[in-house]
Amino acid sequence: MTEDATARDRVLSRRAFGGGVLALGGAVMIGAVPGAAASPGSAPGSGTEGAGPGAKGADPGAAGAEAGRARRTTLRRGSAERAGLLPTHLDRLVTDAEAFLAPSPTHPWYAGAVLLAGRGGTVALHRAIGSAVRYSAYDEKTDTGVELPPDEQLPMTEDTVFDLASVSKLFTSILAVQQIERGTLDLEAKVTAYLPEFGGGGKQDVTVRQLLTHTSGFRSWIPLYREPTREGKLRLLWNEVPASPPGSAYLYSDLNLISLQLILEEITGHGLEVLLHDEITAPLGMHRTRFNPPLSWRPDIAATEDARRPWSGLDRGMVWGEVHDENAYGLGGIAGHAGVFSCAWDLAILARTLLNGGAYGRARILSPESVALMFTDFNTAFPGDEHGLGFELYQHWYMGAMATPHTAGHTGFTGTSLVLDPTTDAFLIVLGNSVHPVRSWRSGSAPRVAAANSLARAVPVRPDRGRTSWFSGMASATTATLTLPQVPGAARLECTLWWDTEPGADRVALEASADGGTTWQPAPFTTDDRTEHPTGTVAGWSGRVWHTVSARLPGADTLLRWRYTTDQRYVGRGVYVDGLRLLDGSGRPVFDEARPADGTRIEANGWTRSAD
Repeated sequence: MTEDATARDRVLSRRAFGGGVLALGGAVMIGAVPGAAASPGSAPGSGTEGAGPGAKGADPGAAGAEAGRARRTTLRRGSAERAGLLPTHLDRLVTDAEAFLAPSPTHPWYAGAVLLAGRGGTVALHRAIGSAVRYSAYDEKTDTGVELPPDEQLPMTEDTVFDLASVSKLFTSILAVQQIERGTLDLEAKVTAYLPEFGGGGKQDVTVRQLLTHTSGFRSWIPLYREPTREGKLRLLWNEVPASPPGSAYLYSDLNLISLQLILEEITGHGLEVLLHDEITAPLGMHRTRFNPPLSWRPDIAATEDARRPWSGLDRGMVWGEVHDENAYGLGGIAGHAGVFSCAWDLAILARTLLNGGAYGRARILSPESVALMFTDFNTAFPGDEHGLGFELYQHWYMGAMATPHTAGHTGFTGTSLVLDPTTDAFLIVLGNSVHPVRSWRSGSAPRVAAANSLARAVPVRPDRGRTSWFSGMASATTATLTLPQVPGAARLECTLWWDTEPGADRVALEASADGGTTWQPAPFTTDDRTEHPTGTVAGWSGRVWHTVSARLPGADTLLRWRYTTDQRYVGRGVYVDGLRLLDGSGRPVFDEARPADGTRIEANGWTRSAD
């Protein structure tokens, strides 16, 4: 298994955003997808974080692919302030990560981790915590790890190399998109055009796009490693019968990327390890990224699992320096779905390359249009399962509050993850050895979510009008209310609103009460003078910009409040309210929070004044 199976079983949602990709006659016309390809046009820390139609502020991706052509930002270490991040919240990312070194709740989530976070060209945080190698074995009778002597344990370092598990899929996907860009691979072509034997079992209509978007119909995994020969493994793949008709459902499957590997090797005449080196790692200078790391690297590699039956498919003992995934191991350590080893800095180079629109320094590995293609949702028929070409998109279950319709990333079963947010030009890498000493010690993605929430909070949201605005906070399972006073003669509310919440779960509502606050009813409002919200609520992603709100009071002696409610699972970046005013029928302000006497009359429960 190469994906976080617990999270996958519980949350099959994989979100993304629509874009300008038009399929015609089996070919894909690639055009600029505004906001999808390149780094934001605004400088980090400028306070401009994206835009929606009619909203205040400029869309950071408005330059689209064109910005990616010109910008070739390279990485350097720097302070949070230089990256346009808030240091307090960035520091919390490490504090929260360290908590998962302790029982969480029964066992540590990982023995150690390397955390890297940045914005623009600045890596503002690069920290190692815990141990790279701590255990010699796992004792299933006592459900404990057998610790190595202290002098044989290895601490995690910033340069520790990890088995990336399913994050490897991103490299295979990039290699495929390079071939699409060069015209040697057709996204809408049937796989059998390249691999005639693939059509067995009713797979003759599966397309390359369906492999990249996990809509081929393949079940998630089959034990290829049980076949002793490569021919036998391929025979299992050729004869595999789809679990659903191609294109009819989303089902995440390692078999998709194994098949894509075979296509790439067929059309290029090179092995996947050669393509990885020649087309990605060598041009970008990612010198600590490869398949099958040499023995000399072993002291710098994080150990994974004491692989033994029944929890593993193979009896291998403590896996350290070799690929953890059974199928990738059976394929000689080189596979399209797993097997790449890398370190945090190298992955940051890859992240920066993609946020740059495919270029890093003097090297270019993809055109901006190709990056836009990878970050475009091809799964609009499967809401909640949005997916680009290889990249998962808009996934709160591990992206946390960094998740937007533009956010791309991937996780790996060993405890790894990569998240890119083009709307803020931010990137986050969490590399943990969470299967050390055994996979059953952790479940879910709590450390990934906590880290993403902290980085999202570290990106400031500038008040719309004054020095501060009202902020709802980012806590789960809470209700926060912001209540205006009852003002004689008030006929209309005006303010500005900024929201980014978990879609379908967390909402901000404007409510009115005619009985002094005993009962509350929805208060319809409009945003930006043209969008009506008859239920008085908004949710999801609004472009990360300020929207003008106008609402008529239903009658005299009416109380108004903003109420923000979150569920127990995930949160977005939260809600901000600024410039609260109540106007009379002639449009004159009878209440204005900017006036000190009026501002003190606002009743805040769970909301706080925030300068960021």
